[in-house]
Amino acid sequence: MHKTIDGAKVAVPRHVAIIMDGNNRWARKRLLPGIAGHKAGVDAVRAVIEVCAETGVEVLTLFAFSSENWQRPAEEVGALMELFLGALRREAKRLNDNGISLRIIGDRSRFHPELQAAMREAEALTAGDKRFVLQIAANYGGQWDIAQAAQRLAREVQGGHLQPEDITPELLQSCLATGDLPLPDLCIRTGGEHRISNFLLWQLAYSELYFSDLFWPDFKHDAMRKALADYAKRQRRFGRSAEQVDAEARA
Repeated sequence: MHKTIDGAKVAVPRHVAIIMDGNNRWARKRLLPGIAGHKAGVDAVRAVIEVCAETGVEVLTLFAFSSENWQRPAEEVGALMELFLGALRREAKRLNDNGISLRIIGDRSRFHPELQAAMREAEALTAGDKRFVLQIAANYGGQWDIAQAAQRLAREVQGGHLQPEDITPELLQSCLATGDLPLPDLCIRTGGEHRISNFLLWQLAYSELYFSDLFWPDFKHDAMRKALADYAKRQRRFGRSAEQVDAEARA
């Protein structure tokens, strides 16, 4: 997707996905408890949302809590749940006022009923035709996502509504948690690690990957603009040759 920014035609991703890594290390570096890093990371979330909104990104997906994060110390997990609950209650109206629709993807069954209720309320408040979708992946894993899509299709086959040979990549993709949204064009990971850690495994098949050494709380407006500028310089071929892409662009 291209947008005209300051008179120039610039490639802008429709969908950006971010693995927000480095909160704990940011806190340790400052001799603070780990939860301080997670709290500081909220400001980075706001900054990234602002940049995405101003540049015309349509969907932002943030990896907030993976299905593997339950293995962390109980005290940290509890503090994260409290932070998540408070953020939902505090930010939902602000998101709605700014034309942002909130979605939460992942297996909610393990969350406390109070938190599940807050998720539903925040989604309901921000529902509707909005200019921007903020998607939070909580208790989410890419393997879980593919498995639940396969289970859904298996039930359709079992019920006689679908034949096995009718299952195509496109049909399975439509059953994923993100099935009604465009695939991520750009995936960013902060914190210096170079892996995707079970995040959107199917959806990231052709995404551009961008890795930043900054810890998440330090990834603010300028860092996000730098990531988008890097994306704009890349040529996305999707299996085609560079010559084919260039010819298409000139047509």
